[in-house]
Amino acid sequence: MAHASSAADLSVPRLFDFKNHVAVVTGGASGLGEMAAQSFVQNGAKVIIASRKEAELKKTADRLNKLGPGSCDYVVADLKDKAGCDSLCKQVKGKVDRVTVLLNNSGATWGAPYDDFPEAGWDKIMALNVKSMYYTTVGLDAELKKGATPDNPSRVINIASMAGISTVDVTSGPEGGLSAPGSGVFSYGPSKAACIHLSKIQASKLMSEHITVNCICPGVFPSKMTAFGMREAMDTLVSGQPSGRVGKPEDFAGLVLFISSMGAAHMTGNVFEIDGGSTRSGFRSKKKNEARL
Repeated sequence: MAHASSAADLSVPRLFDFKNHVAVVTGGASGLGEMAAQSFVQNGAKVIIASRKEAELKKTADRLNKLGPGSCDYVVADLKDKAGCDSLCKQVKGKVDRVTVLLNNSGATWGAPYDDFPEAGWDKIMALNVKSMYYTTVGLDAELKKGATPDNPSRVINIASMAGISTVDVTSGPEGGLSAPGSGVFSYGPSKAACIHLSKIQASKLMSEHITVNCICPGVFPSKMTAFGMREAMDTLVSGQPSGRVGKPEDFAGLVLFISSMGAAHMTGNVFEIDGGSTRSGFRSKKKNEARL
């Protein structure tokens, strides 16, 4: 009997070909979403980015279209509630008849003191970081199923966070962090833990429909969400990085492309940690003023 690989084409161009992908990226005008969108466009895919602010969407789409060889379109959508998710899905359906990758990336955070944390800081964060992923995925179900096969499934990639795994106190010390000194992002971690759990439930449900669902948990990457911490407390953030740096676009984009590739067609329900080993190692540097991107 011939070896199984004797008739297989295991070349990089075949395993990592993205030219036939149609990707929808929420929160795609900036930060992690923009990194993902660029990785698809630069590898020949058709991309639709979504966000609340049209000016930012247009600026990003124009930049990515100049890069090519793929293309980038956009839709304006606010995913704060089901109506916003339904609007996004309707607009996407008006532009394409199938979606091969849905990257649920829209998210927000909220910092406040532990004993004075507003209810709105829970409601907004849970709605955008968890509920929107559910309703957007459900709303594009038919488009994800169209053309999906066992060998070439569609992909749902939910962006969670290492905050959904870590259980340390999130109160920022006097030196600051991702929120102002003395405050914490108390609703953010629980929302991302819910995202991880939702992803596993979706993976269990959708694999028989030839849709994989995987979850990415980034650590600190340049984005609007981390802008305060990177501006005010970069040394503190980097002190917890064994590599001595925070994440780069190449780190995130490479993982997104892998999950979207033929090489990951048989993988679902995974939670990918991408924080340079910070959380697992508990690393804390004794050196100061050596922060670098």
